[in-house]
Amino acid sequence: MSVLLSIIYLIATVTFVVGLKRLGHPDTAKSGNTIAAVGMVLAILGTIFVHDLKVAPIIYILIGTAIALGAIIGYLIAIKVEMTKMPELVSLFNGFGGASAALIGLVELSKSVADALQATTIVSGIVIGAITFSGSLVAWGKLNGSLKSVVKIPQYNLVNNVFFLAIIALAVFMIVSGNYSTLFTYGILVGGLVYGILFVLPIGGADMPVVISLLNSLTGIAAAITGILYDNMVMLVGGILVGSAGIILTVAMCKAMNRTLASVIFGAFGGDAAVEGGSKTQGTIKKTTASDAAIMMNYAANVIIVPGYGLAVAQAQHVIHELEEILVDKGVNVKYAVHPVAGRMPGHMNVLLAESNVDYDLLVEMEDINPQFTNADVVLVVGANDVVNPAAHNDPSSPIYGMPILDVENAKHIIVNKRSMNAGYAGIQNELFFNSKTSMLFGDAKAALTELVGELKNM
Repeated sequence: MSVLLSIIYLIATVTFVVGLKRLGHPDTAKSGNTIAAVGMVLAILGTIFVHDLKVAPIIYILIGTAIALGAIIGYLIAIKVEMTKMPELVSLFNGFGGASAALIGLVELSKSVADALQATTIVSGIVIGAITFSGSLVAWGKLNGSLKSVVKIPQYNLVNNVFFLAIIALAVFMIVSGNYSTLFTYGILVGGLVYGILFVLPIGGADMPVVISLLNSLTGIAAAITGILYDNMVMLVGGILVGSAGIILTVAMCKAMNRTLASVIFGAFGGDAAVEGGSKTQGTIKKTTASDAAIMMNYAANVIIVPGYGLAVAQAQHVIHELEEILVDKGVNVKYAVHPVAGRMPGHMNVLLAESNVDYDLLVEMEDINPQFTNADVVLVVGANDVVNPAAHNDPSSPIYGMPILDVENAKHIIVNKRSMNAGYAGIQNELFFNSKTSMLFGDAKAALTELVGELKNM
């Protein structure tokens, strides 16, 4: 490898690290993403034009065509995707990363393999890439509603574990025996694809953010393995960054849900499975109108807004910001309470609110906002459900029991905006709706908040 290419790879590696660091805050996230993207472009161009590929000119044309097509398709998808569909897009893109690793492994395994170490690297890339690809597609289907949240497989833990061990056994046999026949090669590929499906199918919708993060980590590991295979430091470092960040995020989300990673993978929590157990709370609900809610908020000193997925679905982030500004102009102290797993992926609510220019300092994390609910005159819950359900504290039989939640029930008055009384993503009834301090403001979030804003403007 030439000195120039080494320098290019070093610069690209630094941009990845700097970009990842800057993604930690909304004010610097955009520039961080741009910096990392520039580094990736440098690495690609360096590999194509500086690296001695020793290929026919037609190969450069094919590479250029593939890059152009990918760039155009990616750009069109990115500019058209709605914020509510962002988790699905992340899952889809992640799956294609896994597919790339698997395809690279197939190509390399068709060549002569130098030793067992190289064979282990190639086979690992195929298996992990295949699992990530099919698993991400299933996660994508669950998120967009085309697949059931939970698909029950009889004795699925036993089936999954036996199937996975069979894949490992075949891979070990291939490496030890040196037999890389077409039958065995495509056997581990198909095995990885099937296991990815079996792995994600039983997992409920409430755990999809954790699954996506875990699959994203596996894609990073697959990329790092490819970097080892090609002795490419920029691929290795990039893969390690993605893999380690994904694992850290996965562990953080599990902690936020008071669950172990094993319980997420083997517990089938959420969706249809959750309906069978947990709180069966029924009682009297109290409805309110936008006019009554506006009066309550107009004379409040402290208001806390709890955004949820319903806010994203209704594309009501700009209206909620307008509501916040009106209240602040009236002398009301307003804050946003953001649960770590609100929405469909980590940071979903943060990005959504940043899109409408909500001051990042107004967004308060769960640990810091929970003690403040007792001093809140009004809490406005918009589209959030499971993350404010008191059953997590009160009902040992509930699937979400023990999960840290936002202590909304401690506020003086609670206004919950929902389209209906349907259960949340975990599939269980919310005790908060029947609380004597809760008033239900039914309707689409954007329409309800727009009416609320209109009422406040007239006061």
